[in-house]
Amino acid sequence: MKNYVEVTAVFDTEGGIMPKEVKIDDDRFEVDRVLDIRPAASLKSGGAGIRYKCRIMGRETYLFLEETKWFLELAE
Repeated sequence: MKNYVEVTAVFDTEGGIMPKEVKIDDDRFEVDRVLDIRPAASLKSGGAGIRYKCRIMGRETYLFLEETKWFLELAE
C-alpha cells in the first residue's frame, strides 16, 4: 500500500521539480539532499514515476512523483 505524502517542491525555469520538504501526518521533514533523480518503478509499493533518492534526517529514502501524487519508500 502506498503512503501518499504532502510535498513542498520548487519548480525551476526548465520545468524541473526539486522536493524541499515532506509532510508526514502532522510532522514536516526537510529534504537534506537529493542524491539521484530518474524514471523508475517502485518494487515495494507498485506503480512508477519519477524517483527521487533523497536524504531525510540522515536516512536515504525514495520519494516518488507518480503523475500528480507523491509517495515515500525507504531505500535499501
